[in-house]
Amino acid sequence: MLTLLAITAYPLVYNLWNSFQHDVINSGVPPSFAGASNYQRIFTDHQFLPALAHTAGFTVVSVAVETVVGLALALALNQKFRGRGIVRAAVFIPWAVPTVVSAQLWKTMFDPQNGWVNYVLTSLHLPLGHTTWLAETWTAWAAILIADAWRNTPFMAIVLLAGLQVIPNDIYEAARIDGAGAWQTFWRLTMPLLRPALMVALIFRTLSSFLIFDVVYAMTGGGPGTSTSVVSFLNWQAFFINADYGYGGAVSVALVVIALMIAAVYVRVFRSEQVL
Repeated sequence: MLTLLAITAYPLVYNLWNSFQHDVINSGVPPSFAGASNYQRIFTDHQFLPALAHTAGFTVVSVAVETVVGLALALALNQKFRGRGIVRAAVFIPWAVPTVVSAQLWKTMFDPQNGWVNYVLTSLHLPLGHTTWLAETWTAWAAILIADAWRNTPFMAIVLLAGLQVIPNDIYEAARIDGAGAWQTFWRLTMPLLRPALMVALIFRTLSSFLIFDVVYAMTGGGPGTSTSVVSFLNWQAFFINADYGYGGAVSVALVVIALMIAAVYVRVFRSEQVL
């Protein structure tokens, strides 16, 4: 317990204290108490609100796509078929690849001159075959979404597959005897019984998507311009580019508070559905 407090509580408390300081490294001005000015600056910073909007939009889209595809994969992998173990291992490989490595891999594949994506699209005479993916706002976001989904969809599949495997087969047999179709079985049995695993998967992936940094840093660096800048990237700039530890601390605290609010909303929604 003491070890955990030392490596988690102290940095959090120090960062909270720092968020109330004017603390810009190498500015020639010693740190001083700033009150709530760093938090007020969040709402006046012309970069923060756009970055928050980018983060929220990416979180909604990425979690929705990864949940749907992950659930489809989990349902498929829960079936009995020849070579199921090999297929499961192959599906889970992307999740084992470090985020920065997968981001660099996809950045290379989206390269307009030597990338695999444009080559395939051009060979098949499909649209977007000559696109400079990371140079335009919407195509850059599409590339980030694809790279993120490729790596993290297996996580959703793993959690949901675990939830599917604890559902007793007797329930499905009883449903078949009662004449329930595949769609009725899915909505009336599978989804309600899968709710605990779905809640865990959604909370983890939503928080992870909301705190996204690695993919954006490696693929676009927040560009073109600031069109793919997210809150975590803005926080990194405050700390490591501008050396503004006071403002960086305030942004960090804001991220933690928003993340806790998201988790609380998920828990409240799922608990209310269970009560109903």
